[in-house]
Amino acid sequence: MKIGTDAVLLGAWASLEKQPFSVLDIGAGTGVLALMLAQRSCAVPIDIEIMDAIEIDDDAYEQCVDNFEQSDWADRLFCYHASLEEFAEEIEDKYDLIISNPPFYSEDYKTENNQRDLARFADAMPFEHLLEGVSKLLSENGLFSVIIPFKEEEQFIGLALRVQLFPNRILHIKGTPASEIKRSLIEFSFHKTKLDTKELIIETSRHQYTLDYINLTKDFYLKM
Repeated sequence: MKIGTDAVLLGAWASLEKQPFSVLDIGAGTGVLALMLAQRSCAVPIDIEIMDAIEIDDDAYEQCVDNFEQSDWADRLFCYHASLEEFAEEIEDKYDLIISNPPFYSEDYKTENNQRDLARFADAMPFEHLLEGVSKLLSENGLFSVIIPFKEEEQFIGLALRVQLFPNRILHIKGTPASEIKRSLIEFSFHKTKLDTKELIIETSRHQYTLDYINLTKDFYLKM
């Protein structure tokens, strides 16, 4: 699976200010989010001892494990081959930071590629199941960071409130200055705070990236 802009944005934006001891990536795919956080923790530096990921798809799981093993942080990264529901029931540990780029394509059609469907469609991991799992696995003072379509923001926040997760930060993503808001990056916690909402524009024109986007993501691109 290719690494998309969504993953890069989330991996770069998720806060490490609270210096998390343990991190969990839900629906890891290639493992890029966990790898980005590992890279960032070394740059700060922050001593993240536990960096776990879970992935249900067979091929994605194998690729994630291979990527973890070939990285500079192989001693800290571990991927579980399980569903979120199975993982939440079996694991007693709590995580200081949970991050997820969940499947969210809810259109009423499927392709001929079952693996791609599993990664892209919301019925593979409904938002309710994601938030319920997060509420069980997040530590009392932990943070949960997620990226979703902007059109799903209101519904997602409403579902989060049901499990006592409050939005603390939101970053709205626009492709260009003239385009509509496409994505919402949201940070949740169990503590209600004043909501900090900002906006980021990716490009001014094709491949002409804004300074805000460059500053956020430049550490993760070979050419930026």
